Amino acid sequence: MLNGERDRQGRGGSRERGQSLAELALTLVIVLTMLAGLVDIGRAFFTFMALRDAAQEGAVFGTLDPTNVTGIEQRVRASSQQPVNLADTAAVQVSVSYTGNACASADGLNGITVTVKYNNFVLTTPFLGAILGKQTFVIQASATGTILRPPC
Repeated sequence: MLNGERDRQGRGGSRERGQSLAELALTLVIVLTMLAGLVDIGRAFFTFMALRDAAQEGAVFGTLDPTNVTGIEQRVRASSQQPVNLADTAAVQVSVSYTGNACASADGLNGITVTVKYNNFVLTTPFLGAILGKQTFVIQASATGTILRPPC
């Protein structure tokens, strides 16, 4: 009887080790997927911050020279090359819009909005792209400023 109990305990221990290995495998897949997702979210946030900073740079330039759309766009495109090459006109679009007129008014209601749009943010993890339904995303940022000159 004593030998029978040892036999059952020995087999039970090996089954528990197999169960632990299966649990580890399942948990590891979930944890690594979450980690990869966090890396992609971090990259997307870093890209958004670069686009937002570029839009702010263009809006500040535009508050002083609102009709110089070419100069505003050049200022935006020269502001960063990492993580997005803003000089790439195929991947990054810059648009300028106005609230009111493109001149400074006494009431300060005329404004300029610069929008920077990146059309090709690619997820690094193909598995996450399969879950979300697409591998590339659009990231867009805008900045608004009050036009300071020239007077109307």
